[in-house]
Amino acid sequence: MDPQQNRPGRPDGAERTGRRTVTAAEKEQAREVSLARIGRLFAPHRGPLAVVTLIIVASSVVAMASPFLLKAVIDTALPERDLTLLVWLTLGMVGVAAVTAALGVVQTWISTRVGQEVMHGLRTDVFAHLQRQSLAFFTRTRTGEVQSRITNDIGGMQSVVTSTATSIASNLTTVIATLVAMLALSWQLTLISLVVLPPSIWLSRRVARMRRTITARQQRELADLNVTVEEGLSISGIQLSKTLGAGPAVVDRFTQSSERLVDLELRSQLAGRWRMAATTVIFAAIPAVIYLSAGLPTNVMTIGTLVAFTALQGNLFRPITGLLNVGVSLVGSLALFARIFEYLDLPVEVDDPAEPVSLSQVKGHVRFEDVTFGYPGSDTAAVAGVTLDVPAGTTLALVGETGSGKSTLASMVPRLQDPDAGRITIDGVDVRDLRLADLAGIVGVVSQETYLLHTTVRENLRYAKPAATDAEIEAAAKAAQVHELIASLPEGYDTVVGSRGYRFSGGEKQRIAIARTLLRDPKVLVLDEATSALDTETERAVQHAFATLAEGRTTITIAHRLSTVRDADQIAVIDHGRVVERGTHETLVAGEGRYAALAA
Repeated sequence: MDPQQNRPGRPDGAERTGRRTVTAAEKEQAREVSLARIGRLFAPHRGPLAVVTLIIVASSVVAMASPFLLKAVIDTALPERDLTLLVWLTLGMVGVAAVTAALGVVQTWISTRVGQEVMHGLRTDVFAHLQRQSLAFFTRTRTGEVQSRITNDIGGMQSVVTSTATSIASNLTTVIATLVAMLALSWQLTLISLVVLPPSIWLSRRVARMRRTITARQQRELADLNVTVEEGLSISGIQLSKTLGAGPAVVDRFTQSSERLVDLELRSQLAGRWRMAATTVIFAAIPAVIYLSAGLPTNVMTIGTLVAFTALQGNLFRPITGLLNVGVSLVGSLALFARIFEYLDLPVEVDDPAEPVSLSQVKGHVRFEDVTFGYPGSDTAAVAGVTLDVPAGTTLALVGETGSGKSTLASMVPRLQDPDAGRITIDGVDVRDLRLADLAGIVGVVSQETYLLHTTVRENLRYAKPAATDAEIEAAAKAAQVHELIASLPEGYDTVVGSRGYRFSGGEKQRIAIARTLLRDPKVLVLDEATSALDTETERAVQHAFATLAEGRTTITIAHRLSTVRDADQIAVIDHGRVVERGTHETLVAGEGRYAALAA
């Protein structure tokens, strides 16, 4: 594509940190995220969550029987040496433990399943939404950043998503049930036990805010690490580092990023630890105060009541601590939710129309009508007021110097980007009025940069047409003059092409890509330097194949090598985004203008 990419200046408020720019928007990554929106993620699972809630309530109520059974053992069964009562009470204590354990297993299974389904929904929603983004989004976004959002950010939310809701419900139910039981035993001691709550809540809120800020920085650093891995361990990256001797520098960059992650993880784990330790000491001191209160001359509490109360108090502090920790985790995870929702909220720049039009019989008549397009951040238009008519079944060649706007103009036919003004039509229908899937079936693209998937040759070709038969695959390969090459491989069409097709030469990869496009049998072909990597003999063979296949097919060819476009029905010379000459090879050469200079 043309090298006219978005190169905006540094945003206001951005500062350099190491090898990348942290913007003001990123600094505010820990901004408020609506808890209601997070809650809506669980809306499709109301039924299972209701069952989990019932199990939690039942488990908490059953568990509350243990302290009262213990009180009866100490105050009644043992002093009165009532063996029968003692047996029933101890059996009851074992039964309570067995029931709560069984309910806990069922609760864990349901809640984990719901959490994983929510995670699955988030992953697929983000991936599907990113698939709908325009080419411009990916040219301005680092690949490692996108991968980090889907893997690291969503993965970091897993514990929160799978356990937070049930943990809150379980601990809250336990706290309420325990408070009721404690009040039934002694309201005075209950008030003493609750004196630690206000400072504990205040400390937890402060710790939560610290964790949230650190979490946002961790995820940005993980994204940087992913970018380093993506750039440094790809085939192209390895080749570049070896040829430039940059391996040690890449390792050093990775090491520094990893060290920063270690520091952030330590800070995250230790954030507010001393504050929470102080709360734990206070919690531990409360039983001593209760024992002291029980020893006062005015106290008439029985030993069984005291033991039962202290047991309940332990059961109270555990879920309270759990609730405070969950609150810290939830607030800290809001930074992760913010990053995921940021991607989900990205507008789709090139999308299906609200009321799509269908083309029943596609002829392939393409028209450019006063088409203008400019890249964001650029002061000049990449394409300016271009009007061209390409009748069905004819060939249009776009020629011009590098950066003149040829690829930009051609990329708007398959809607890799949309014009800012004007329109492009196929058989009189604006391409923006067609479904993207329908347009992909009408327009086939073979670009200069060939991308092959890390799978077999057969699956690479079938990627264009999943239902294609082996015969259709071989026919497309023969048309692209690549069948004999594939057949000569040890495993033929089942040969794995390697990462990005690296086991093949540039010309071989390009012929496979041509075969992949031809398999779709599109009515319109866009060939962006499609034969640039071919040797003269192979190029001649592929051009011959194109000449045969072009019958009844509209072809838009972009080429620097003018020998490949001599036979085009019309040639348009593009300069700074404008059509400066148009005609056949003979008429343009005779005109002694820009084309004649290029052909000289």
